[in-house]
Amino acid sequence: MEDGVLKEGFLVKRGHIVHNWKVRWFILQQNTLLYYKLEGGRKVTPPKGQILLDGCTITCPCLEYENRPFLIKLKTRTATEYFLEACSREERDAWAFEITGAIHAGQPGKVQQLHLLKNSFKLPPHLSLHRIVDKMHDSGSGIRPCLNMEQGSTYKKTFIGSSLVDWLISNSFAANRLEAVTLASVLMEENFLRPVGARSTGAIRSGDLAEQFLDDSTALYTFAESYKKKTSPKEEISLSTMELSGTVVKQGYLAKQGHKRKNWKVRRFVLRKDPAFLHYYDPSKDENRPVGGFSLRGSLVSALEDNGVPTGVKGNVQGNLFKVITKDDTHYYIQASTKAERAEWIEAIKKVT
Repeated sequence: MEDGVLKEGFLVKRGHIVHNWKVRWFILQQNTLLYYKLEGGRKVTPPKGQILLDGCTITCPCLEYENRPFLIKLKTRTATEYFLEACSREERDAWAFEITGAIHAGQPGKVQQLHLLKNSFKLPPHLSLHRIVDKMHDSGSGIRPCLNMEQGSTYKKTFIGSSLVDWLISNSFAANRLEAVTLASVLMEENFLRPVGARSTGAIRSGDLAEQFLDDSTALYTFAESYKKKTSPKEEISLSTMELSGTVVKQGYLAKQGHKRKNWKVRRFVLRKDPAFLHYYDPSKDENRPVGGFSLRGSLVSALEDNGVPTGVKGNVQGNLFKVITKDDTHYYIQASTKAERAEWIEAIKKVT
């Protein structure tokens, strides 16, 4: 990237004094991570703050906030802690990889190690599966099963596959994601864990042990002794279960113009297919429930002009904009971070409509 920029994009940052969560635009450079406030879909200069990476330590995955599974923690040389949340596991790991590379930029050996993955895994002889499961059940530091939904049904006392992978790495039972997936597959094979729902159940038919457990935020698992399925009563969920039952095909942070006040706010967008819906979430809130969404059936999506402010867009917001017009003629104005990201979203939406 140009001008020494290694990576840039939206992350949600925890405040230092008041521990609220706000979206900031982050720019990673060789020695510094800068973050900017946003107004009207644009970053406000100068930067709101900076994180000096020299002597920094990084924790990823960071499991200190139960409702925020895609966290990175940075601790500076002066012991200041920063908590940063990405929109997905893949995006979190991409940020962690680049930040780790920037921290160790002056140590080529460590940078090279980042590119090496262990392609084989054997359970260490001293490691007991019973000990792992006992720690998973620990009320303070273990896995916390909760209510999750898949294919229109809710399942009590379940957890998602990627959360267990994060937990196994965080507790030093595995060195990387491949090892953690293999270890989780062994726990399933030994009847400590059970798959729940179509996604995870279908994967156990794979012949490769490392592919039987899904490192996925839509695959559900439970402890074998607590398996129980329950169809959700309609009164428990205000949103239609049909809306949220589709397969997630894309997610990310985008800016959206409000319908009433016409102000611009960053939301985490989730695109689903079968059925095709686009939901958006408030990343400053802890609850993982959409604040809005709409069916894409019969909708139209198109890029807007990059020169000047397009018709329908309020404020001095321009560049990387696109519009979705729903079947009932509601217009949604959305802004991506780059032209490439806009093109990816438009293509993904067109595919499901």
